[in-house]
Amino acid sequence: MIARHLAETLRNLARIFPVITLTGPWQSGKTTLARATFPEFDYVCLEIPEERRYAMDDPRGFLGRFKRPAVIDEAQYAPELFSYIQGLVDAPGEGEGVRFVLTGSQHFLLLERISQSLAGRVAVTHLLPFSLAEICARPHPDPEDFGGPLDPVSPPADTDLFEVLFRGFYPRIHDQDVAPEVWLRNYYETYIQRDVRSVLNVGDLDAFDRFVRLCAGRAGQVLNLSALAGDAGITHTTARRWLSVLETGFIVRRTPPHHRNFGKRLVKSPKLHFLDPGLLCYLLGVREPADLHHHAGRGAIFETFVFAELLKNRLHRDDHGTIYFWRDSRGREVDFVLEGRKGLIGIETKSSFTLASDAGRVLEQWGEMAGAACGGTCLVYGGDVQRMWKNAAIYPWYVL
Repeated sequence: MIARHLAETLRNLARIFPVITLTGPWQSGKTTLARATFPEFDYVCLEIPEERRYAMDDPRGFLGRFKRPAVIDEAQYAPELFSYIQGLVDAPGEGEGVRFVLTGSQHFLLLERISQSLAGRVAVTHLLPFSLAEICARPHPDPEDFGGPLDPVSPPADTDLFEVLFRGFYPRIHDQDVAPEVWLRNYYETYIQRDVRSVLNVGDLDAFDRFVRLCAGRAGQVLNLSALAGDAGITHTTARRWLSVLETGFIVRRTPPHHRNFGKRLVKSPKLHFLDPGLLCYLLGVREPADLHHHAGRGAIFETFVFAELLKNRLHRDDHGTIYFWRDSRGREVDFVLEGRKGLIGIETKSSFTLASDAGRVLEQWGEMAGAACGGTCLVYGGDVQRMWKNAAIYPWYVL
């Protein structure tokens, strides 16, 4: 079993909060992580019809059978439980520490119930598919160190960048050595049939599929929702609602522009990023790793990879800070901006294996405009050499 970095965060939170929620995309390893982190806890899954009926028909009896803390898997299927859980954790004489770990892949259904019944009593955590650091059994680099030399690490064994991007990071692909194109096709089709239909009244699933694939074609780009809706043949309101469903299902995330104005008019629309490069490859029609040598979406897929690794790094540290991008009216863009203790950190991505002599020019200009607010700049690329370029650090793709 590949160790998950979030496990330590879960154990720390379990000493503080009576309830922990663990959300994330379907098949990201939530159940495995919860049971491995808390092996002494009772366990029940509400996808089992008998358990779900018991929880809905007799919530007091359902919860009363647990004499130890319990993991309740897919807890959103019995929303009535949340009010009763509140009563249990608020009862006089209850000791400190976690009583319930609630998992679920339908993020917004869980959070809706939490906000109604468990606000202030629950720690919210998110588990995405494996990170590259987890697969390589090493820690993430500290984002506060970005912009300077990082500890040297070796690339993943017996693979290369295009294979990593093509396979993606969903656990089943790595645990069971399944062909990525087969597993991802079935994952995507099941996601639409299972999750989308349960949370959204989509009469035409073909239209939703077309919308998702159009989103894939806009990965890494500034989002024009009106144009996206027009291309998909749906209304602006429908496009906004469908995009929210993709976000709550941990398929995509909108990356906001950084708000600080350095004297230039800035782009105000968000960028669109997918959360797994393998799924994005599938949606873009990449059928084997070699296709990425000349694929038009290669840069966006690589940017997706870097974005997802940065996000996982933060979530594993229980850091829910926003990842931004920066772009001015002249089209100069820094792919990601992080707000750290030492200032703003600008991060650029290049999928090429070699870098042009001016590859870090935009980072240099951004750093000059940021002035004292700049805490460092770095460029992540498809090569394998770590070095400094003026004031920017150059990192190979596998250091994240």
